[in-house]
Amino acid sequence: MSVCRRKHHSGSNLKRNRVCHFFWACLVMGIFLNWSSATWGQEVPIAGTSGSSMVLEDFQHPDAKGFPQGWEAQRSTVTAYETYTIQEEGGSFFLSAKNANQRVYTKHMTWDPKQHPILTWRWRIQNVPDNADFLAAIYPSLDVDLMFIPVNTKYVWSATLPVGSVKEGGMFSSTEIVIRSGTQPLGTWVEERVNVYEDFLKIHDHEPAPHAWGISLLGGPGVEVDFGSIQVQAE
Repeated sequence: MSVCRRKHHSGSNLKRNRVCHFFWACLVMGIFLNWSSATWGQEVPIAGTSGSSMVLEDFQHPDAKGFPQGWEAQRSTVTAYETYTIQEEGGSFFLSAKNANQRVYTKHMTWDPKQHPILTWRWRIQNVPDNADFLAAIYPSLDVDLMFIPVNTKYVWSATLPVGSVKEGGMFSSTEIVIRSGTQPLGTWVEERVNVYEDFLKIHDHEPAPHAWGISLLGGPGVEVDFGSIQVQAE
């Protein structure tokens, strides 16, 4: 017998309707949770490593204007669409940034930073203006504060500061860690590997959220930089 069958003459009509609505709400919620957990990330084995790797973004899904689906502009959508575009080269997809003046970020790029603490990504500097300092950065956000503002760490490619330089953040700024220095190699992909979980504990002195918030990317003024595949791995 169907849970949702009605009795027009019964005094328990309202109660049965409530049961019916609750049943369908649970069903829809269950479908949504199953779908969302399958679409935020894809678990794939990585040869030569223990555990697994989760692909957070491979830039293979542009929208009609070539902007990565699921990503947003920090300020101006129009400017972001002009600055950041997905491109393809030899079968590999990447996000190209030219003279960026704002970040782009994605929400719902969720993963467990305790289970997958290692963040890896590729980037490539194509052009650097004279007297450039800041070249590019990636911001993993592992939590949000009481105002629901993402709590992140800014991993920087600097033209001048030495690797290991740290600039402490403030109330409205991120702590910056220089992980690559100089303008070479120009036009060549390089790969980075950082332990975002350990860095978060050192900087913020508390555990991150059970699931991270997302990733932000930023290219420097006048700089042409490409961002490749972003993944997280078990240690």
